[in-house]
Amino acid sequence: MALKDTITAAVAWVQRRKPVRVVVRYGQDRGPILASGMAYQALFAVFAGLWVGFSIAGLVVSRDAGLQQVIVDALDQAVPGLIAADGPDSGAIDPEDLPTGIAFSISGLIAVFGLLFTALGWLASARDSVRTLFDLPPATTNPVLQKLVDLGLGAALASLLLVAAGLSFAGTTATEFVLEWLDIDTRSVVGFVLSRTVTLVVAVIVYGLALAGIYRLLAGVKVPARILRHGVTIGAIGLAVLTVLGGLLLGGAQNNPLIASFAVVAGLLIYYNFASQVILIAATWMAVDVADEGIVIDEKVFASRLEAARALVAAHEPEPEPENPGFFARLFRRRGR
Repeated sequence: MALKDTITAAVAWVQRRKPVRVVVRYGQDRGPILASGMAYQALFAVFAGLWVGFSIAGLVVSRDAGLQQVIVDALDQAVPGLIAADGPDSGAIDPEDLPTGIAFSISGLIAVFGLLFTALGWLASARDSVRTLFDLPPATTNPVLQKLVDLGLGAALASLLLVAAGLSFAGTTATEFVLEWLDIDTRSVVGFVLSRTVTLVVAVIVYGLALAGIYRLLAGVKVPARILRHGVTIGAIGLAVLTVLGGLLLGGAQNNPLIASFAVVAGLLIYYNFASQVILIAATWMAVDVADEGIVIDEKVFASRLEAARALVAAHEPEPEPENPGFFARLFRRRGR
């Protein structure tokens, strides 16, 4: 009996831990299914975005091979396995196959419409998924206005990624300069660790800003700043680590004989699924904090649900008996007893 009580107490203690409660709530709220939907939307959007991005870059830097290589390297770091930077079998797209110059503009213009459709779809999916995890109904904003807001946020996120690529390249270049000044080989363990550390720091900052925009602006979840900071930090670190491990995910897909023919696409889908799960798990972490502290995120939603609960209770309450029942009512009640 003592052993049973000990095991019961240990299980109860584990179930009270916050990480366990986050995982349980994430599963109950269909988090993995929501992440899968976001992953599909991201996979479609990234290829359209890549085509549009290279359309613009082809017109601007078509004669600068060095700057083109910088863009390819930045994309390879941001989305592992997308660009075949290390050979034709190392990524989904060989940069040499991409058109350059003015011929790129016609197909790029067509791709813009595909990018708008898929990117707006991903933003809508991300918004609904985060609100679901916070037990909030879908946003009731005017659909046209919502799409315009999503378009602005999408442009802001894209600009943020471009800035991140520039900062990462500048940080890596500065690190290499310092290492050379200190007479340390950039290919040594120390050089690799320092370069990777700079890349991770930049990635965490950029991912943190992007996640704050997704949670606060896109989804409209008005959580306190301290709770938002915790969730954003967890999500940003998770995404940065996942980016570093993205090459391993792609390599695992390529080594699987069942999916070898489309290994790169499968690897990207796995990567985006994990990334979407990191975003939603960080949101669930904040949702658990909100529930623990009894914080009301949306006063209107809370008031509406409270009124609906009161109406439901009132509809199922028994009708009160008259205060002065008649003779026959008293007689039947007495016999019923």
